Amino acid sequence: MYEELTIARLYDLKETIATRLFDGLTYPWEALPKIGEFIVALGKTLPEDEYDQVKENVWIAKDAQVYPSALINGPAIIGKGAQVRHCAFIRGNAIVGEGAVVGNSTELKNVVLFNKVQVPHYNYVGDSILGYKAHMGAGSITSNVKSDKTLVDVVVNGERIHTGLKKFGAMLGDGVEVGCNTVMNPGTVIGSYSNVYPLSMVRGFVPEKSIYKKQGEVVKKV
Repeated sequence: MYEELTIARLYDLKETIATRLFDGLTYPWEALPKIGEFIVALGKTLPEDEYDQVKENVWIAKDAQVYPSALINGPAIIGKGAQVRHCAFIRGNAIVGEGAVVGNSTELKNVVLFNKVQVPHYNYVGDSILGYKAHMGAGSITSNVKSDKTLVDVVVNGERIHTGLKKFGAMLGDGVEVGCNTVMNPGTVIGSYSNVYPLSMVRGFVPEKSIYKKQGEVVKKV
């Protein structure tokens, strides 16, 4: 087992409504095929005095701000105090955490955004999990399918962890900061409280509390 890649190491599970999604799992990407079914089950238990079911399998907290131009397909849960801004497109299988921001022209698909995540400007986040207070700069995206359509591996120190998944974007730990116009390739895992320079192309594993400057140049924070 690669301990730095585990759910327990990457995420504070108290900072998501989806805590039970991770029950019995070791690595966060193991949750990706379970998100849609989990949302449907959880949504039916949400208190009616706190959430509105606006259409089939879509629940929105009463104090969330959803712009009229946003499109939300189910299954989806939009948490308390969250913002879904102008022309956001939530394709389905999405949990938007409390106080999270889904910004202008951002697209989500099969994702869990922990509380206070920000994907505020022109982001694509697919088949990914973003930890508490993670932030993706303007134009940064997850690439979730390999060009040759083969299954995605996570590469750690030259070793490959087979995920068995064809679609796998990025796992961002708590407090990760991703610079503008960065591309995170399929199977990227970024440890908690790490920073990624703008215009980066990230692949594989970035250790926690690191600064990713470019491929092959990753330094520990002082």
